[in-house]
Amino acid sequence: MIPAGAENSRLARAALRRLPARARQRLYRGEARYCPVCESRLARFLRFGGSGRADAYCPVCESLERHRLHWIYLRERTELLDGRPRRLLHVAPEAVLAARLRALPGVRYVSADLADPRAMLRLDVARLPFADDAFDAIFCSHVLEHVRDDRAAMRELRRVLRSGGIAFLPVPPIRAERTSEDPDEGDPAERRRRFGHPDHLRRYGRDYAERLREAGFRVEPLSAMELVGEADVRRLGLGNGDEVFCCGK
Repeated sequence: MIPAGAENSRLARAALRRLPARARQRLYRGEARYCPVCESRLARFLRFGGSGRADAYCPVCESLERHRLHWIYLRERTELLDGRPRRLLHVAPEAVLAARLRALPGVRYVSADLADPRAMLRLDVARLPFADDAFDAIFCSHVLEHVRDDRAAMRELRRVLRSGGIAFLPVPPIRAERTSEDPDEGDPAERRRRFGHPDHLRRYGRDYAERLREAGFRVEPLSAMELVGEADVRRLGLGNGDEVFCCGK
């Protein structure tokens, strides 16, 4: 196994990625951690971003805390994996989940992004080119904090979701009561200082759920602790404060 910390340099990470998944499983095998996305039993998760979050990054499939949390929810609390025909829209598709969602039996998968050439469609989430009730499920993770008119985007996502469908609309971990935002802020350094990322236009607070309800969704936030229990939060690497925002129509 590679010593803790030795894989944090950019070159070491690049070399690790070039190894086959089974080789990475052997390097980090153990029983202290479990990744539900790639089903690997590991000695540890890695630090994400060099000096960033510890115990965050799966060395086998590259999942982060939020990916593992959402995959567990999809698997254990929804019927999306049951093989019945469904149409799924994946906005700003994250590679670690995109291939798995696309391969689900019965799922007609559509990916979309404003700029990413890997997505199947290029579109603005605040002006979706789909008919009403077009999708059975929507996965739109860590997107709305980037969108100038997030309320318009929420309304559009609800419009294209069929009655009885589910929309997963998670945002970065919430640390405050009220949302702080400035869609007109043009300085990336100032956006990073105020909102935690150079491309973010807001930092959501606990009122995020109310915004979703105002757009017409039914929503009840669910924490990792509520989903898997205290004992498994550490074992599954879910300690970053991410929540599930599964919205219904």
